[in-house]
Amino acid sequence: MTDLSYKSMTDFLIGFGITDMAHTGKSYLGHLIAVHRLMLDASCEFDACRAGMFHSIYGTEEFQRFQLPLERRDEIRTLIGERAERLAYLNCAMDRASFDASLVLGHTPYPMRDRFTGDEVKLDEADFADLCAIHLYDWLEQVPRSRRGYGYRRVAYRAIAERLGATAIATYDRVYASELPG
Repeated sequence: MTDLSYKSMTDFLIGFGITDMAHTGKSYLGHLIAVHRLMLDASCEFDACRAGMFHSIYGTEEFQRFQLPLERRDEIRTLIGERAERLAYLNCAMDRASFDASLVLGHTPYPMRDRFTGDEVKLDEADFADLCAIHLYDWLEQVPRSRRGYGYRRVAYRAIAERLGATAIATYDRVYASELPG
């Protein structure tokens, strides 16, 4: 599966000079591309994959080294599409504690606190599932290089993988199989 927007998306990101910005032992651009590739390999829809490439474009609760101002959301929406931008925004706006609580809740609507506005956002099944995929594949791509290590939010990430199904579980198991005994 090939995303025809790939070159325009990477060119846009390269324009910010992030090719040399470090992110968990590789470049930030390398991480974004790898998340996009993992999601394509998992047969995620293009909207979700594009959001995966832009999953931290506005900064996240944990990643603050690069933050495009929210006033530029229209520009990102034009580049990757309305739904993909909304998913990317939601991943950036995610309050992880409220996201984890929605995962446990297990049914629609899935409430999540927007850390930018403080508002509660209610997600439908499709958006929540895609947000789960973005969040999971972002972590799985970097966990072997992360100083946080394999234990960070491990229960939550396993629950996300189980919610998403066989492909996500297999990827989770493959990544965690590389954990050094200790």
